[in-house]
Amino acid sequence: MAGKGVALNETQQLISSDKVEGTSVYGADREKIGSIYTLMLDKRSGSVSYAVVSFGGFLGIGDDYYPLPWKSLSYDVDLGGYVTSVTRDQLEKAPRYRADETPWDRPDYGRGISEYYGTTMI
Repeated sequence: MAGKGVALNETQQLISSDKVEGTSVYGADREKIGSIYTLMLDKRSGSVSYAVVSFGGFLGIGDDYYPLPWKSLSYDVDLGGYVTSVTRDQLEKAPRYRADETPWDRPDYGRGISEYYGTTMI
């Protein structure tokens, strides 16, 4: 049983995924570009590979989902969200999917994301 005042979903160095989901994502210009919908974890290493950012719809309806390499995000305490150097224009042209699609079933999907952002896969 947790002690009084002990956060169960966050420590100095750790945060639970449900607390990250829904967090705002800001571009380099510090304008909000979306929010984190979910995280994609590498099964073997346990590391976060991608943060899937949602934007484009209204109240979550019709959103598109844009996987961003986790390493491209950094947390900004003042904004209370994650900042990326990826611009909204770059994100609009980036690999994405709709709620009714299952792109992660395709072995080359992650590779396409890495190629687009010029990163290496974990």
